[in-house]
Amino acid sequence: MKYKGSCHCQAIQFEIDAPDIIEADDCNCSICSKSGFLHLILPHSKFKITKGEESLSTYTFNTGVAKHTFCKRCGIKPFYTPRSNLDGIDINVNCLDTKPKKINITNFNGENWEQHAHEVAHKSKQA
Repeated sequence: MKYKGSCHCQAIQFEIDAPDIIEADDCNCSICSKSGFLHLILPHSKFKITKGEESLSTYTFNTGVAKHTFCKRCGIKPFYTPRSNLDGIDINVNCLDTKPKKINITNFNGENWEQHAHEVAHKSKQA
């Protein structure tokens, strides 16, 4: 399914290809919990900026690997490049203008990112 999304002021607009039912992560790290970011990681091939690339600003912190992109005008972060998946794009499900039929939300322990990422990887190898 094609979804359209944007920042608050509509200066940045994008499209994604994703399933009808979205599997999203709710992270408790300092930046995600304060900004209300609900994660959907996709390959770049499923993502397209349709308007406003010039309105993006980038912020990095801690390891400097993740590239947090914000709208210069309204300050909303509709997507970013996560350090867990540098070849992908992390979409803020809360910034989708086209709403999914259903969103399944899983809690992610971003406060202890390294430990939690290792646990998730270990569980997926056992499956």
